[in-house]
Amino acid sequence: MGFETASLKYDANGLIPAIAQDHATGAVLMMAWMNAESLARTLETGQVTYWSRSRQSFWAKGESSGHVQKLVELRIDCDRDCLLLLVDQIGPACHTNRRSCFYTAVREGQEVEIMEPMEA
Repeated sequence: MGFETASLKYDANGLIPAIAQDHATGAVLMMAWMNAESLARTLETGQVTYWSRSRQSFWAKGESSGHVQKLVELRIDCDRDCLLLLVDQIGPACHTNRRSCFYTAVREGQEVEIMEPMEA
């Protein structure tokens, strides 16, 4: 039985949320959107490619920054409406130069920055 991207549950815009997780540490790195074509490109090349809603174009992670995500394993949630990408992340995942986009915690009702940008 092969995997067909059409078997996934995309939203009204043909998109599905994709969570990138560091395969070695388990750290959640980022969330972005994929469509069937970006997922197909990811599976074909091994380089994670997302769909940019703001630019309405494909976005191969790291194409301009060099902070590439290499796919290690693709996982599909039980409802088939969300993807988990286990990746090998080269450099920071966040455009703020942090390892993860999830660098703000809410602690005791206050936002606290828990991660500094990585050194250049």
